[in-house]
Amino acid sequence: MKAVVCREPNNIEIEERPAPIVQPGEALVRIRRVGLCGTDYHIFAGRHPFLVYPRVMGHELGGEIARTDPGSTFRIGQTVAINPYLACGTCIACRKGKPNACMNISVLGVHADGGMTELIAVPERALIDADGLTIDQAAMLEFLAIGAHAVARSRVGAADQALVVGAGPIGIAVGLFARLNGAQVTLVDTRATRLAYARDHLGFADVVEAGPGLASRTGGEMFDMVFDATGSLTAMAQSLHHVAHGGTLVLVGVAPGDLVFPDPEFHKRETTLIASRNALSADFDRVKQAIRDGSIPTAALHTHSLAVEEMPVRILDLIAQADHVLKAIASF
Repeated sequence: MKAVVCREPNNIEIEERPAPIVQPGEALVRIRRVGLCGTDYHIFAGRHPFLVYPRVMGHELGGEIARTDPGSTFRIGQTVAINPYLACGTCIACRKGKPNACMNISVLGVHADGGMTELIAVPERALIDADGLTIDQAAMLEFLAIGAHAVARSRVGAADQALVVGAGPIGIAVGLFARLNGAQVTLVDTRATRLAYARDHLGFADVVEAGPGLASRTGGEMFDMVFDATGSLTAMAQSLHHVAHGGTLVLVGVAPGDLVFPDPEFHKRETTLIASRNALSADFDRVKQAIRDGSIPTAALHTHSLAVEEMPVRILDLIAQADHVLKAIASF
């Protein structure tokens, strides 16, 4: 079977590999679509802190069941997505119902080989029923669930002014679900093309390039909820200054290094600080329902398509055109 392998930074190859051996409790999935995200681009560029090469990338996965255990609730040929966060099930986070924060987590495409391959064996508990979705939509569940999880953590609601810093795929996902919760959403980014696309194709009426002027949108009071989806320590620290007194800052993006806030600014707001990591089954369920009822414009989110065989060359183009790429999806 074909597998797309990042052998080392800036080197992707198509390899022939044997089909996986399926263990009891696992399902064999034929991968049809793989969404590309910032993690994959960072792996290619050699900027991922937790990765050992070579690695099969891919954690935004849509496919079809090829084999399951007898008595499984899944059927051969069924459309599925895969929850790529494989948790241990026994650590303190897992025992508290937070497998997304598992102490021993193994993320497909990062800690273990991912799904940019024709066939993958995964624990059946990692399967997500995607009946009613297209195969492209199944591959978009994961990144949308990250946004849905951040919104669920924040408890943002209809009375809130919400600022989303960073209009990449995760920031857009956050904005979509905050909007579904009834919040008034403002998007801010340094890239005018990203903001224009969000305004013209995704219905975000209030978009603004980073810089002065945010305070005027709230009468000087700033924002009840600020979601930082930049993955930039500089931007994350600056986001505190956009939080209203009594407000909440949600850090969705992650960056290596130490994050430093001025304590007087943090305390005088009595800021609630929340980290948001990965997603839970409930978040995937919410995304599925929102796609099925038409609340999420998946056609507009899907901006680029390619065949997996093109990956060694096309990934360079996607990185070079990053300001114009929202979600690229590779097909087997």
